[in-house]
Amino acid sequence: MENSEFREREPISSLFLYYLFKGSIIVPTFYSYFRGRVYGRENVPMKHPLVVVSNHASYFDPPLLGSGMGRPVAFMAKEELFEIPILKEGIRLYGAYPVKRGAGDRGAIRSAIAALKDGWLVGIFMEGTRTVDGRINDPKLGAAMIAAKAQVPLLPVSLWGTEKILQKGSSWPRPVPITIRIGEVINPPQSSKRKDLESVTEKCAMIINQMHDLGR
Repeated sequence: MENSEFREREPISSLFLYYLFKGSIIVPTFYSYFRGRVYGRENVPMKHPLVVVSNHASYFDPPLLGSGMGRPVAFMAKEELFEIPILKEGIRLYGAYPVKRGAGDRGAIRSAIAALKDGWLVGIFMEGTRTVDGRINDPKLGAAMIAAKAQVPLLPVSLWGTEKILQKGSSWPRPVPITIRIGEVINPPQSSKRKDLESVTEKCAMIINQMHDLGR
């Protein structure tokens, strides 16, 4: 990426918090409790922001996804969380960016682009909600729109097994095996026209589902 508006990496302060939290909690949980495996980590660029697109089946997906990337991944968070004195500092340092409830897609897109300009990897779940089988069946165009407007690449990632972490009626996570597969970087849409967004969105969803079908 050659756009001078964008930082090459996220802030150093965020890296410190990321590795502290990741090393003490996320990594041990992922590799020990969930017997985690990661394939394709070499596909993650160590510099420059990009949009990480993934399937989504569990509340545990954001930290698990971040644990496999080798770089922090910023996700959107409700604006109200940034009004809580201690919490707001922690989630801001860890890369969360505020989205106003009811602001619609435009507000989310503006917030995501602001995070990209700060050098973050921005994580987007392609359906915008969890699915029961972990597959992407109805991908939304939001991630492609963000990539098009910012002209940053997309990185498809598959999370396998996370739909089994929490069973209905249970609040305790099950120690099920989790596998993360990281695909190759995909160029952003050439424009914000619907046909360009749909083409890239369908390509990302297809690759993620193919990786998901590989299973463990």
